[in-house]
Amino acid sequence: MTIEKKNWPLWEVFIRGKQGLNHKHVGSLRASDSVMAIKNARDVYTRRAEGISIWVVPSNMISASDPCDEESLFEPSQSKVYRHPTFYDVPDGISHM
Repeated sequence: MTIEKKNWPLWEVFIRGKQGLNHKHVGSLRASDSVMAIKNARDVYTRRAEGISIWVVPSNMISASDPCDEESLFEPSQSKVYRHPTFYDVPDGISHM
């Protein structure tokens, strides 16, 4: 790998499958710009023509929570039992809910 390629930014790749409604993270790659990242992602991650849309995002633009903050981020939703569908009666005849 040349010195120039080592300095290329890292891109996260998301592919939307033909049967899916959402994009899924499939991996990472290095490229000089977004156009090259999309072309490389197509070549690397859609060899069997399984995708219909590709997103590439510079890795340094992604913000993530710290796993140590799990309790403070996700516990409040567990204490709100009214958000869980256990208090609702489903009428007879409705099977796909």
